[in-house]
Amino acid sequence: MSDIARISAAARTAGLRIAVAESLTSGQLANTVGAGEKAGEWFAGGIVAYLRDVKEKLLGVTPGIDLCSAQCAEELARGAATVLNADVCVSTTGVGGPDPEDGHQPGTVYIGWAARGTVGHLRLALPGDPPAVLDATVEAALRVLVARVERLAQ
Repeated sequence: MSDIARISAAARTAGLRIAVAESLTSGQLANTVGAGEKAGEWFAGGIVAYLRDVKEKLLGVTPGIDLCSAQCAEELARGAATVLNADVCVSTTGVGGPDPEDGHQPGTVYIGWAARGTVGHLRLALPGDPPAVLDATVEAALRVLVARVERLAQ
C-alpha cells in the first residue's frame, strides 16, 4: 500500500484532520496529499509560506530564527495545525539548491510535525539537483505523516 493510501485509510478510520505547511516544496506536498482517496473527508488543507514575514505573521514562527532549522520546521507545523484545526500537520523547510543559502548546503532539509500537542522534526541531507531534492523531501514528509497518523489512529 502506498504512503498516501495508508494516510488516507488511517485518517478516515480514526476521524483525523490532516494538514501540511510548506516552504521548500511550494505546494508539491499538498498536491500529493490532496490526491489521496476521499481527501475531502480528512485533508484540512495546506499553507505555502515562502517569505519570512508570512511564516512569522500567519504561522507564528519566531521572528529572526534560522528558516532552515529544526525550530522553524516545528513552528511551521504547529502554526498550520492551529490555523487549520488539524490533528496532524507536517511541514517542509530547507535549501533545495543548486546553491547554498544562509550557510546551509543544498539538500539540507527539515521535516517538522505537530500531532495533538507533540512536535518533532527530522533532518535530512539530500543529494541531487533541486527537482530531486524536492521529490525526496515530499517522499520523506509522506513517511513522517504516515508514522504520525498511524500512531494516532491506534
